[in-house]
Amino acid sequence: MAGAYSQDLRDRVIDAMVGEGMSRRAAAARFGVSEFSAIKWVQRFERNGSRVASRMGGYLRPKLEPHREFLEALRSEKADITLQALCGRLLAERGVRADTSMMSRFFRRIGVTLKKRR
Repeated sequence: MAGAYSQDLRDRVIDAMVGEGMSRRAAAARFGVSEFSAIKWVQRFERNGSRVASRMGGYLRPKLEPHREFLEALRSEKADITLQALCGRLLAERGVRADTSMMSRFFRRIGVTLKKRR
C-alpha cells in the first residue's frame, strides 16, 4: 500500500495555491502530484486549516462479531440455512443489516464453511 506524500511537498503545493494564487491543476503539474491530490489538500486546508495527512487504514472490528452466538445457534438449529436467510433473521431479530458477502466472510473467518455435502 502506498504511503502518504511528504509533509514538505504538501506544504509547498498548498503554499503555491494559497500564497501565490496558482491554480490547483497548475500547482499539481508543477510539483508532480495528481490533480485530485492537490485539490483535496487545498479543500482540507480551507475547510479546517489542517495541512497534515489524514489517517490511513486501520483496524475495523467485524460488525457481526457481537452476534456470533446468535448466528452459530441459527446455524446449529438448521444446518442447511442459506446466507440470505441468516441475513434476514439477523435483521428481523437483532436489527443488524448484513449482506451475504459479509456473512460469508464472517463464517469463513471463524472456520465454518457453508458447503452442501451429498
